[in-house]
Amino acid sequence: MLDRVYTRYIGASAVSLGVDFGTFMAMLSLGMPPALAAAIGYIAGIAAHWAISSRLVFVGQVAAGAAARRQQQGLFVLAGLVGLGITTGIVGAGTRYGLDPRIAKGIAIVVSFQATYMLRRKVVFA
Repeated sequence: MLDRVYTRYIGASAVSLGVDFGTFMAMLSLGMPPALAAAIGYIAGIAAHWAISSRLVFVGQVAAGAAARRQQQGLFVLAGLVGLGITTGIVGAGTRYGLDPRIAKGIAIVVSFQATYMLRRKVVFA
């Protein structure tokens, strides 16, 4: 059975994914290269995810002091950058080998979701 934090994280990720994927599709429609569009979308998703995660997912685990909170935000962003690297790499490699960018992005979503959740749960909000 899924624990409450993981369930809330799924919800936060769904909202953030909407921001991410909407931005990705908008950038593709503007003619941007798929890997760059994926990176920009992912960055927008990171910002949305922090706002939701720090208020609704990891309740009571957000650092109280300003310096500690900035450090936690930095770690959150670093975990996101790991996901960004995974996303950009998968989309870039997938499209290079003929995979539709949307399918490559879908694969990247699954892989980066698990990686960032584990980092955020075990490191950022430990």
